[in-house]
Amino acid sequence: MEAQGDVDAPRVQSGPNPQHLLATLLGEYLDSSDAELPATTVVAVLAEFGISAASARAALSRLTRRGIVATRGRTRPPVYSLTPQTIARHRSTMHRFLAFGAAARPGDGTWLAVAYSLPESGHAQRHAVRKRLGELGFVRLYDSTWISPDRDPQPARSMLDEVLAPVPGARWSVLHVRFDEETGPHGPAAAYDLTGLASSYRRFVDDHTALRAATRAGQVGAAQALVARTTLMDAWRRFALEDPDLPAHLLPDPWPRQEARDLFLEIHTALGPLAQERLVQVMVPTWPDAASWVTHFVASDDPAASPRRAGGGPESFSPGSSARIV
Repeated sequence: MEAQGDVDAPRVQSGPNPQHLLATLLGEYLDSSDAELPATTVVAVLAEFGISAASARAALSRLTRRGIVATRGRTRPPVYSLTPQTIARHRSTMHRFLAFGAAARPGDGTWLAVAYSLPESGHAQRHAVRKRLGELGFVRLYDSTWISPDRDPQPARSMLDEVLAPVPGARWSVLHVRFDEETGPHGPAAAYDLTGLASSYRRFVDDHTALRAATRAGQVGAAQALVARTTLMDAWRRFALEDPDLPAHLLPDPWPRQEARDLFLEIHTALGPLAQERLVQVMVPTWPDAASWVTHFVASDDPAASPRRAGGGPESFSPGSSARIV
């Protein structure tokens, strides 16, 4: 479920990145490192999204090189499985995406801030620091001052030590700060494009309202459900990655995230069994055991609950059932 890079192979079709798409599908519908997946099955699955066989095999090869997928045994042709580390990461990622927006972040006025100073010669390091701070959820308040609503300083400290320690004359600080005028034009919320983010949420609702209506009316077939549900998740995950999740008192009123989340969860949950059904249909001709391993994740009705699987906790999860995650 993590963002992926470009595939190292020519691609004749337009549309989704095959490597990204494959990682998303594996994260959504497989939850065991014991499942052995033939390459021909991967080709068949990605064909549902208009991905060519060559691009599908290139995506699988790239994920293997990155350690997300591993070859199993010495069979020819080889079979593939998700590594235990990938399974754990996928569970955590699915938890994050499905739980995102369930409750407003509590705010006590404390922010995490990073300030740094670099010599004129440190252009490369300046670019690297800005990129890495953005990846950690920071936003630039002023030229060399970045802020985040998160409270844990360790990721930022580790990154700055790694990137800036080798630079002679570089200085930096990680600190917790409070703003005298937190909600004013010079406060932290002014550093974010909340207007643009609100428009993105409203556009998400507009783009998927017809799908919700068709889902409620039982007009979505299994083949359409697989593609629609995957596309829906891909659109929602961007919010979980890009929305700073500011405390409620800093957000415009009304704030459209809850409407978008309700729509997402309704469709994602309702289409899960159909998408799983279609995936099994596509896989069985090349992977007869597919029905024993394919599952699907849904959000819990109780956002405050701990992550769990249908029928029990992670230890008692059985392949083929739906995994229920907050």
